[in-house]
Amino acid sequence: MIPFELTILGTSSALPTSSRYPTAHVLNVRERFFLIDCGEGTQIQLRKYGVKYARINHIFISHLHGDHYFGLIGLLSTYALLGRSSDLHIYAHSELPDLLKLQLDFINDDSGFNIIWHPLNFKRKQVIIENEIFKVTSFPVKHRIPCCGFIFEEQAAELNIRKDRIEKYNIPIRAIHLIKKGNDYTLENGTIILNKELTFPKFKQRSYAFCTDTSYLPELKDTLMNVDLLYHEATYDKTMEKQAKKTFHSTTVQAASLAKLSNAGKLLIGHFSARYKNTNFLVDEACEIFEHTIAANEGMIQSIPQMRVSE
Repeated sequence: MIPFELTILGTSSALPTSSRYPTAHVLNVRERFFLIDCGEGTQIQLRKYGVKYARINHIFISHLHGDHYFGLIGLLSTYALLGRSSDLHIYAHSELPDLLKLQLDFINDDSGFNIIWHPLNFKRKQVIIENEIFKVTSFPVKHRIPCCGFIFEEQAAELNIRKDRIEKYNIPIRAIHLIKKGNDYTLENGTIILNKELTFPKFKQRSYAFCTDTSYLPELKDTLMNVDLLYHEATYDKTMEKQAKKTFHSTTVQAASLAKLSNAGKLLIGHFSARYKNTNFLVDEACEIFEHTIAANEGMIQSIPQMRVSE
């Protein structure tokens, strides 16, 4: 099974608690690892949950509130101490390198790796990485300062050819590549064998959306449409809508409403206020609107299984 798997490292908003760390996620897309936000203590959580530092080559920082990036300088220092040599790509606000410059100057004396900074666009949706394996898109959300969400999408893989059909029709190696690309195959007598008889059905492309920190934005439904797993902040319970609006955050009901509007497969709520010691009732509130809702917890792993497209 080719992985598309999310590991939750931190779920708290603003303040860490005795049981919750600030925001950080790790996403594994077919053995490509992405760190999304890097709150205080992220490298401790990476250790605790068995994520190898060296596997992470791309880091995404949604915005410049401390609970989303205060763990970054510690992680970069650790990379230097461990002798990292491969490039590290960081996608963030253009001002982040300047904010970290003093500390980075000290680290760079011993660093053997390059940090490649990629400024985010906070005005419009933008594809920030795309290759044959995955695509990453940033999109603006509404917070007190410029802030982006991210969508990670698996690219369509080549078709899997059926070995029994290779033997049945004596298909030469030179034709297999074209069949995997979707071509039919023509026998020597002119008979055309349709591609769907030669290959297994395609796998559905999997997707994950990270949406925090933000006010409720129902207009995001088109951007998030049909996403398999949606992480959306639910900083407050439904009785605190005024506070959510004042602080540019969302409630449980608002998160669930967006999941319903966008036809998400599953909703994962997090970024909880430190006032909540137990999140069960927050899930119950969201489930009243969108039943496929769960709460993010430190160490939780959410896997999106491979499923073939129905014919």
